[in-house]
Amino acid sequence: MSRQVTAPGRAREYETIYILRPDIDADGAEKIGARLAEVVGREAGRLTKVETWGRRRLAYDIAKHRRGVYVYLKYLGGGKVVSEIERNLRLFDGVLKYQTVLVRNDVEAQAVTIADEDVKFERLELTPLEDDRDDSRERQLGLIEPERRIDRSSEAAPAGDIEDGEEAEAEGATDEEES
Repeated sequence: MSRQVTAPGRAREYETIYILRPDIDADGAEKIGARLAEVVGREAGRLTKVETWGRRRLAYDIAKHRRGVYVYLKYLGGGKVVSEIERNLRLFDGVLKYQTVLVRNDVEAQAVTIADEDVKFERLELTPLEDDRDDSRERQLGLIEPERRIDRSSEAAPAGDIEDGEEAEAEGATDEEES
């Protein structure tokens, strides 16, 4: 199996999205961000973009959490950068899940321009967690009717719910069945 080696001055471009616990405080998130920025610099990589997407609903529960704080990283480097970032993400208790994707294989590292505000980890200011309800935006606006729970024990209509005409029909049917 051949191993691909990048030429000097060339790098690979990666994206990593990691999900933090929804109840993480701003200091904990800042500590994780600073550690990742330090790892990228130490392994001769370059951060090109950092975005905090905020608290969002997860597709499925992870460690009994329905929501998580999403953070997006885009960086240049080699395989060592990726393995070291993922190792650090595994060590933090505040990280629920992460995924890294190779975006481009051969990028000229010096040609990529990076704005200072694009690579800053912004301080995480989240509102306190309120009751976690499964209401989507459409349901909150009333565009979708709320789901109704069917009570199986009351499927047979009680005797008081039958109208007079229906009651006579129901009695007539029982009289015919008996004869």
